[in-house]
Amino acid sequence: MFSAKGPVIAVFGDVPLEIAVAALPDDERIWVPQAPNVWFRPLMFNTITGQWCNLLKVTASGIVSRHRHPGAVFGYVIKGKWHYYEHPWVAEAGHFVYEPPGEIHTLSVPDDCTEMITFFNISGAMVYVDEAGAQIGFEDTFTKIDMCRAHYEKVGLGADYVRQFIR
Repeated sequence: MFSAKGPVIAVFGDVPLEIAVAALPDDERIWVPQAPNVWFRPLMFNTITGQWCNLLKVTASGIVSRHRHPGAVFGYVIKGKWHYYEHPWVAEAGHFVYEPPGEIHTLSVPDDCTEMITFFNISGAMVYVDEAGAQIGFEDTFTKIDMCRAHYEKVGLGADYVRQFIR
């Protein structure tokens, strides 16, 4: 359908509310532990498309994980630096990173970095793999929501605290 101003884009009446939150929270309890020295700060969980946006914080050098994604991933480094063993580049503060679907990569924080914080926009799952590329685990929007519920309940924010990030 076209109008004098061009094509008409359909907008559905039941549009979810926008989210506007401080990316770096004052309350450290908002960071959800993911592994030793690794936390994530949820920003948005889209339960319709399987997309999630979060900050990843790592406070020690070493391998964070070896994984792949069935969908594209976009990242923006806010603080520190990291790299993939499979590539020659280093992502540093201010760098944008695009990860194509299906690629296996091993995220590592170098020895000279004491804290890394990166924004990630992930579509679909994060599939953890072993050295042979076989799946050994996964995370998706729903497992991340469950992790948040359990953590927020444990630290006194209440399990429903995560609801503000769900769309």
